[in-house]
Amino acid sequence: MTTNDVAAADSEEPARRLLLVHAHPDDESLTTGGTIARYAAAGVAVTVVTCTLGEEGEVIGDTWAGLVADEADQLGGYRVLELTAALGHLGVSAPLFLGGAGRWRDSGMAGTPAARNPRAFVNADSGEVIAALVEVIRQRRPQVVVCYDPQGGYGHPDHIRVHEVVTAAVEAAASDGDAGEPWDVAKLYWTVTEATSLSTGLECITEYPESWRLPEPGELPCVPDSDVTTTIDVRGHLAAKVAAFEAHATQVTVAPSGTEYALSNDIVQPILVEEHYVLVRGALGAVAEDGRERDLFS
Repeated sequence: MTTNDVAAADSEEPARRLLLVHAHPDDESLTTGGTIARYAAAGVAVTVVTCTLGEEGEVIGDTWAGLVADEADQLGGYRVLELTAALGHLGVSAPLFLGGAGRWRDSGMAGTPAARNPRAFVNADSGEVIAALVEVIRQRRPQVVVCYDPQGGYGHPDHIRVHEVVTAAVEAAASDGDAGEPWDVAKLYWTVTEATSLSTGLECITEYPESWRLPEPGELPCVPDSDVTTTIDVRGHLAAKVAAFEAHATQVTVAPSGTEYALSNDIVQPILVEEHYVLVRGALGAVAEDGRERDLFS
């Protein structure tokens, strides 16, 4: 038994603890929703940290279009409700915002006026942001942490910043410090989309709303199959995953089939039955015949 296991037993906290860090409401569902649902259903203590309210997001449809940043600027508050509902479908009790709800603002895309806002997440003091996440890590004591790859999945500045902050905070949390007992995270993963799963999913799409379109080659982000270390089968939790997608109605539309979705760009994408990860800290656990793990806690 490791020192971390002894501490867990002494405090009677759940034996397995998972922490996922995301940039905006809906990111948790789109990239890791099935994983969250699977582990929450298995009794794992799942914590989802969201770093902004997603104030700069586009809105699908007319009902809530007036909430956007250059009109009422109330979208962030509404997306708190969407996130709360989505997490409920996935089995997580409540949102947890880094630094408190509204502490840092959605930065928008690079080069936009939103990215120059002093409150934008990309402009936040690095020491303050890292310290806030270190505090969460030391309080929640996860063995496994999930964040984005260095490209932030699709290049959004907030996603890239999350990658940088999580990487630094995991290291800092294990070091001696003034705030809380050190905690050494056993495994750090990047959430990614495997190229073959994406292409296979797209090939299976035969019907979708008339206003949507298929992506151009290379338009959707993915990584080579050889980069993937871990595959999580979420077939048994697809209903929860789809319900979480639907909860983010200002950002996501699920096709009538329930097997595809689109964002505000109207590009159809498959709802994948497997979610993929790259292990970047810690040792690879038990693997299947393809050399991949099937459990983040392996």
